Amino acid sequence: MQKPALDLQILTLPDNPGVYQYYDKDGKILYVGKAKNLKKRVSSYFNKIHDTAKTNVLVKKIVTIKHIVVPTETDALLLENNLIKTLQPRYNVLLRDDKSYPWICIKKEPFSRIFLTRRMVKDGSEYFGPYTNFKMVHTILDLIKELYPLRTCNYDLSESNINSGKFKVCLEYHIGNCKGPCEGLEPLEEYQRQVNAIREILKGNFKESLKDFKKLMNTYAQNLQFEEAQKIKEKIDVLENYQSRSTIINPKITNIDVFSIVSDESAAYVNFLQISHGSIIRSHTLDIKKKLDESDEELLELAIVELRERFQLLSKEIIVPFEMDLGENIKITVPQLGDKKQILDLSIRNAKFYRIEQLKQLQIVDPDRHVNRIMAQMQKDLRLPVEPRHIECFDNSNIQGTNPVAACVVFKDGKPSKKDYRHFNVKTVVGPDDFASMTEIVYRRYKRVLEENEPLPQLIIIDGGKGQLSAALKSIDELGLRGKVAIIGIAKRLEELFYPGDSIPLYLDKKSETLKVIQQLRNEAHRFGITFHRDKRSKSALNSSVESIPGIGEKTMLALIQHFKSVKRLKLASEKEISDVVGVSKAKKIVDFYKTN
Repeated sequence: MQKPALDLQILTLPDNPGVYQYYDKDGKILYVGKAKNLKKRVSSYFNKIHDTAKTNVLVKKIVTIKHIVVPTETDALLLENNLIKTLQPRYNVLLRDDKSYPWICIKKEPFSRIFLTRRMVKDGSEYFGPYTNFKMVHTILDLIKELYPLRTCNYDLSESNINSGKFKVCLEYHIGNCKGPCEGLEPLEEYQRQVNAIREILKGNFKESLKDFKKLMNTYAQNLQFEEAQKIKEKIDVLENYQSRSTIINPKITNIDVFSIVSDESAAYVNFLQISHGSIIRSHTLDIKKKLDESDEELLELAIVELRERFQLLSKEIIVPFEMDLGENIKITVPQLGDKKQILDLSIRNAKFYRIEQLKQLQIVDPDRHVNRIMAQMQKDLRLPVEPRHIECFDNSNIQGTNPVAACVVFKDGKPSKKDYRHFNVKTVVGPDDFASMTEIVYRRYKRVLEENEPLPQLIIIDGGKGQLSAALKSIDELGLRGKVAIIGIAKRLEELFYPGDSIPLYLDKKSETLKVIQQLRNEAHRFGITFHRDKRSKSALNSSVESIPGIGEKTMLALIQHFKSVKRLKLASEKEISDVVGVSKAKKIVDFYKTN
């Protein structure tokens, strides 16, 4: 598939945090960067001449831009670090070395040590992070040290070593920072209880620990040690703002592939994330044109087989949004909660953004093609003889039978044509009779269209079920339009589509673009009708209110209605405001009337 032009790729980038990747004409990675807003950041490379020759050379070589959308700017920073170390792009220098962001390690050993490290060792120890904010890490470690006296030595505190008296307590014990487990002065159970509390803090579950911190703060305050109390308070504030884990790196998830799918009527978009040692190291989205009516399950199975072969993936576990069978050697996981669900959601999000970009690019390059596709799809879905280029939708509005009105909205080529919208006051119907109102307005609308020799629509949509459709059909038959114009009714509850003479409704796929256009028409008709109905009720209330004021005639009443629009505004207006419209003497009569009533 031919790559879209560079300016088109930039134009359709999302305004979200993420990581962008630049590739040259041979598909070789040039540069990886992070952004708080992908569109703004990437655009900045192409709309100016840069200070450094290196950046100008880089910009000239860029042919393709890929990106991965992530939830936060911090996630973007971490993902950028992963991808630079994995892909080793030529124009990235700062992060290509073997340094990494720090982790907090809970060592797997008796009387566990807790310390900062940049290296992950696969020995069963627990790692939390990585952290992009170094101040945050040191604050957390200081806080832990202040609240929980843990050992800092690297002795092997096995039971036999302690019992043989091999070690002696150090200065940390004498100044109160350690309880002396090396000499057996602190039981293992008590020590591990503190480690468990610290583990919860690092996970972000620090409700119980916060109580301990607050007790310590209150103790300092009661002993008039206000500086120490303030220090603890500041650390509590930091802890309350602390975010525990990143979606981008999680040491518990190792060597897993994640696949998700988003589809519409004509295509499906499959996103793939490769996770290695808890880090995302690759993201790719594949678009598949639908030939038949394939299900998402069938398409995803085909895509997984192709992607695993293309990228030579050997992982034994894959995460997907629904159950499927890929053979005995592959474990299928469909997560509902937790870290794996977060990774799956991230994949789905990237598939959705990719689909939106493809549709935007299509609309920019060939707007008629997009419209033609939707029109052809609507003709097929609704079983129409021609494409519905001109659609009209009717809706009634009345509240408790008062001021019955109706609205007709018009869509041309799938978009609102507001200059063709029409309001109707229901004239011949007394009381709240929606069916009779529908018969009247459909008759009036198309009688006038025929008289003025205006073009008829290809499709009429009636907002309502079988009853409303039958009422509209009376007028269509009376005007001799049956067979010349297609007409359907849409029932609100289940989005059922009713056809003349057919008692069984049609149900469209909820993701269908046809249904979305019909819903947009129905909602627009409802909005347009309700607005007109509210205006009419306000004027009606103002009419009746003004008519009852002695000495106010019809001409004055019309002037007041046009200016104030509602009774409430007229009542709240000052005598000066009213006199500017109808004169001083009449204004006094109106103000006096509202004061006494």
